[in-house]
Amino acid sequence: MTSYERPDASGPDPAYDAVVLAGGGARRLGGADKPGVRVGGRALLDRVLTACADARTTVVVADPRPTPRSVLWTREDPPGAGPLAALGAGLRHTTAEQVVVLSADLPFIEAGTVRRLLAALGTGTADGALLTDADARDQPLVAAYRTQALHRELTALAGEHDGLTGLPLRRLTAALDFIRVPDPVASFDCDTWDDIATARARIREHGHVLDEWISAAKDELGIDLDVDTGVLLDLARDAAHGVARPAAPLTTFLVGYAAGRAGGGPEAVAEAARKAAALALRWAEEAAADKADAAPDATPDTRPDAG
Repeated sequence: MTSYERPDASGPDPAYDAVVLAGGGARRLGGADKPGVRVGGRALLDRVLTACADARTTVVVADPRPTPRSVLWTREDPPGAGPLAALGAGLRHTTAEQVVVLSADLPFIEAGTVRRLLAALGTGTADGALLTDADARDQPLVAAYRTQALHRELTALAGEHDGLTGLPLRRLTAALDFIRVPDPVASFDCDTWDDIATARARIREHGHVLDEWISAAKDELGIDLDVDTGVLLDLARDAAHGVARPAAPLTTFLVGYAAGRAGGGPEAVAEAARKAAALALRWAEEAAADKADAAPDATPDTRPDAG
């Protein structure tokens, strides 16, 4: 086993392709459409596709379905021939020297996880870098591989067994050298309804719910934009406290509209938020000054602006 030390991630991200296996039978879910099961308002497949959004080519081995981003669809022959046959079908459409292989049932996989796997792979000469789960078990469907190594071993197995149909994944992984990256959260997969319930409960925990909601909303609205949510939350607070509670959602909407009119992008959002926050501060200061200047016994009809 090759040990892993966190590499320097300051260099440019390596180019890679992604293969997502999404065509299993989900027998432990009673045959449900597992890639389409929603966790945090998003289909499991969509969550995985978001994690590998910067892949040069993303191949999904499954029957086509609507997804928030463009992918290449393919199927193993025959459908249901097993994970090695599916991997081989997907790999035929890749050209990058590195390929990230993911199952479609990973609710907590993130882009940062993919970057860590690729960075780990780049630290040595191993054939792949994979996550290990909370019990230190290898998770070869949450991994980055050298494409040439996969082609080599899949070709050898196909020749030895007259194809890849029905072969277990361990036939492939036993022949490869791995760097192991422990991550009990990102490696969590949903095989049962209890797993689905656990994932849904975790996403709704206080420390996760806001980020999860924002990610789900961006996917639903087709927005690919990273903004400083702290700035917008501060703006909403200032508008609610300094003006009135209903001003908070209306102000953040107007900031988004203004940023869109200005061409969009994080810089446009930040500038619009800065202007609105300054306005809310001026509004609050005026209200405080008016209260301080009012006579102690003033009533609404004795104020200077009373009708």
